[in-house]
Amino acid sequence: MPTTPSDLPTTVGAHFSVGRGREAGLTSRRMRAKDLVRPFHGARRTVADIAAEQDEIARDTEPLAPTRASMRRMRSKALSYLQVATPGSFICGASAAVLHGYPVNPPNDLDVAVFAPRRAPKGRGVKGRTIAVHLVDVEVVDGIPTSSPASTWAMLGRDLSVRKLIILGDAIVRVPRDERGIKHPERAGATIEQLQASIDAGSRPGLKKLRAALDRIRVGCASPLETEYRLDSEDAGLPEPELDADICDARGRRLGISEFAYPRYGVVVEVEGDHHRSSKHQWNRDLQKYRDYANAGWEVVRLTAYDIRTLRRGHRIVREVLIRRGWRPDL
Repeated sequence: MPTTPSDLPTTVGAHFSVGRGREAGLTSRRMRAKDLVRPFHGARRTVADIAAEQDEIARDTEPLAPTRASMRRMRSKALSYLQVATPGSFICGASAAVLHGYPVNPPNDLDVAVFAPRRAPKGRGVKGRTIAVHLVDVEVVDGIPTSSPASTWAMLGRDLSVRKLIILGDAIVRVPRDERGIKHPERAGATIEQLQASIDAGSRPGLKKLRAALDRIRVGCASPLETEYRLDSEDAGLPEPELDADICDARGRRLGISEFAYPRYGVVVEVEGDHHRSSKHQWNRDLQKYRDYANAGWEVVRLTAYDIRTLRRGHRIVREVLIRRGWRPDL
């Protein structure tokens, strides 16, 4: 009959190395017990911590829950690896982008870098690389050394398409708003100038793609869907909209904030994510906002992922409305 593993010392925590376990008095047999997993060679993580993380993810049903779930899982993976990482190692590339909360698919292996001339990390579950000091800035994200947003974007030049680099760049330079709708530039991951500086730092893989992407990155898109509509509308020759626009009435009172506005034609474009239909509060707030817009003379065009990604017709829908409202494509 299998025995129940003895309690772990509180000093080792949820993530620890075999060496640290030995220092705390754990035997090799104890560190092979069923209440521990081995995420990396020489590293241990408690099953209880995994269960708690899964429960936390399951309870999160608010907007952007999938993004936060990816961030939590990546943070756990990084914390496990850091227990056995050589000093000076940092998370980079796609793994760093996920840690920052940016729209990049989580990689299977953890991206880990060291500065040249040290040798790239190796091992199961690790994608190591060596990078010159002048090509990357490192900052600490929730206790984890990570390449900065601008450096992360530049490092992904070799892996992402130009379109995906634009989507990522838009997410990095976006200026967040607080609950009162006030913009906070200091909370942006980076500025366009900082992205430019990451390109200017020196030769790196994907430099041509990075330069092409930088030309089309804009401040104001809050989601990949918004960037995709923006790019499609630009390619289709639509007039340039205002991004993340304050919509006001004749007295200057703000009626709402919209993703895209064409003030000359009185047209607003709203990109509807899943939370717009799943949140009753958001749904009711949107309805009132659209009524206020209509009373102020604005026409609202609502686009979904199906319009933008699946059918690739979002820009055509808006084009028809703009023409009806006075835009002349040939002028």
